[in-house]
Amino acid sequence: MRKYFLFFIVPSLLALLITSCRKDVEVFVNEDISLESPSDDGFFGFYLLNEGNMGSNKSTLDYFNYATGTFQRNIYAITNPTVPKELGDVGNDLAIYGSRLYAVINASNKVEVMEAKTARRIGQIEIPNCRYIKFHNGFAYITSYAGPIKINPNYTQKGYVAKVDTVTLTIVDQCIVGFQPDELEISNGKIYVANSGGYMGAGNTENYERTVSVIDLASFKEEKRIDVAYNLHHIKADQRGNLWVTSRGDYKQLPSRLYFIDKDQQKVTDTLPLAVSNFFLDGDSLYTYSTEWSYVTYSNIITYGIVNTLTREIVSRSFITDGTDKEIEIPYGILVHPVTKDIYVTDAGNYVSPGMLYCFNKNGKKKWSVRTGDIPAHFALIPY
Repeated sequence: MRKYFLFFIVPSLLALLITSCRKDVEVFVNEDISLESPSDDGFFGFYLLNEGNMGSNKSTLDYFNYATGTFQRNIYAITNPTVPKELGDVGNDLAIYGSRLYAVINASNKVEVMEAKTARRIGQIEIPNCRYIKFHNGFAYITSYAGPIKINPNYTQKGYVAKVDTVTLTIVDQCIVGFQPDELEISNGKIYVANSGGYMGAGNTENYERTVSVIDLASFKEEKRIDVAYNLHHIKADQRGNLWVTSRGDYKQLPSRLYFIDKDQQKVTDTLPLAVSNFFLDGDSLYTYSTEWSYVTYSNIITYGIVNTLTREIVSRSFITDGTDKEIEIPYGILVHPVTKDIYVTDAGNYVSPGMLYCFNKNGKKKWSVRTGDIPAHFALIPY
């Protein structure tokens, strides 16, 4: 029997109370929009975390319900009307582990923990300048820049990975890594951390970090560093346990690139001439997009692609086939449904106004689009 989430039925009086109690902050209206026919594909739906512009305290949570085919905006505020400042400032990552939903809220220095099926708040984990989250055997592993949000070529505070007990939501250990660590991956009994040095590189390429930290899971100690490239960002393991790492480059002469780390050799053995801002791995297909900013031309170059992770070849230069990619101003998030193969791409637009979510079928044809919160970025599918 299909279970329906209770938070979708909310009295209008509650929304009025929220509005009257929050005179000093902008309130985002909760809305339901019908988009497609109901479906039964192994998932209740997905959450979409909107980052919100830094300093605006406008991170919000949207939800797409497969059972009804509807999209609901800003469910966190409605479900949790007594939480001060709502979700917080800059949502940087989103994941489900067990029965809980974890939202990494970067500038609010916390990980917000909710019930996965209702988005009802359970508690929070306080971690300064937190970035990304992964899970293994009852623990959450979270990267932290550790120091303040500040561009500084002389930054002295190295980042770390926090180990958190998911039952008690307490930090039980920390492992120091490089400067400004971003995404992490867990594979082969190791934690791999993409160090960026992003606060330090402005004006001097050599100040960027260029390594992946390798942490032994059992001892939770950094074993080694793998040299990759400047200003690393995302990292994911494919079905064979090999690693794919993105580099932002230096926004000047060094372009963004995609790197392959062989799990056995523990080193980079291939570089693909493809700019990548973000990617999503579905089977052996790595769906990529890039919004590559250049301080030379002061403009963005936007590209899309698919990489076969088995052959390590670029098999497509665009997974959007009907020309509607021209509607997307700044691609910012991506999800591929594991069953239907529908492709979801978000558009951050001008970064200060509500963004858009686009749905394409497996052949790259647009099915629908809908308005989201500001800077829509991170997805989390909810399994049955």
